[in-house]
Amino acid sequence: MRYLSARRDTGRCPVRTNTLTSSPLRCTVRAGIYTLVMQLPDINYLAVIAATVSSMLVGFVFYHPKVLGTAWMRAVGHDESSLNGGSPLLYAVPAIGSFLTAWVLAGAAWLSFSFYGRSFFANALIGSIILFVGFTATRIVVHDAFDPRKFAATGFTVLNEAITIIVMAIIIGVWPPA
Repeated sequence: MRYLSARRDTGRCPVRTNTLTSSPLRCTVRAGIYTLVMQLPDINYLAVIAATVSSMLVGFVFYHPKVLGTAWMRAVGHDESSLNGGSPLLYAVPAIGSFLTAWVLAGAAWLSFSFYGRSFFANALIGSIILFVGFTATRIVVHDAFDPRKFAATGFTVLNEAITIIVMAIIIGVWPPA
């Protein structure tokens, strides 16, 4: 955490904060010194849990054999027998990853809303699209460039992640922190 200080006799905080929204920055005065403190984002953890569950549901539908599962299995070289027999604990990895993604997305939506104001929903949705393109999609493409299958499964992965992130953003956006 970074602190900025100014003498009290200036009569104001050293950095202008956004007074229209709940700014993540606030000033405190102690012993005649203004200290700028950044607070943690307000996060609705029920929305984060709902977004986590939605991620698992999107994956279940997306990779179902009657949707895109069969085409995905062909692209990555799997068949029905190679997918069976995995440990049930394997599902803990995407669940934990989905929770972390939803948590970070909720925090980013709050920070964006605190900075820009206006609609929490719009900040969540637009912010999620920007974060998806800037981080998720680009990392998938870079990773798949070095994969021996090249880009056979890239479209499936990017589309699944895009749908997942947008659904998460919608849930978080319509259920802002109190």
